[in-house]
Amino acid sequence: MGRTGNGEKRGELIGEDVYELRLRKDGEGFDLISDAFRCGPIWYSGPDAVRHAVEFARFRSRRLAQNATVRVLDANGAVVHTYKSADDFRE
Repeated sequence: MGRTGNGEKRGELIGEDVYELRLRKDGEGFDLISDAFRCGPIWYSGPDAVRHAVEFARFRSRRLAQNATVRVLDANGAVVHTYKSADDFRE
């Protein structure tokens, strides 16, 4: 996960940011996780938590990387939905 720097890693390209949106263990919202975050995950809660997290990842990636991937995971850690690159960040 995160920005890659040495070719391809798990099918991800150089200059691509990878984010994971995981349900918090306490059930109080979601954590947006990325290796690029210096202070750890960002917590989102409320009815629009997923939308807000994806919008933040899109905004941050447009500034810092060519492409982005946001993986939304369920409580078991299985990928439920994937948003890829700027073109795919639509609801």
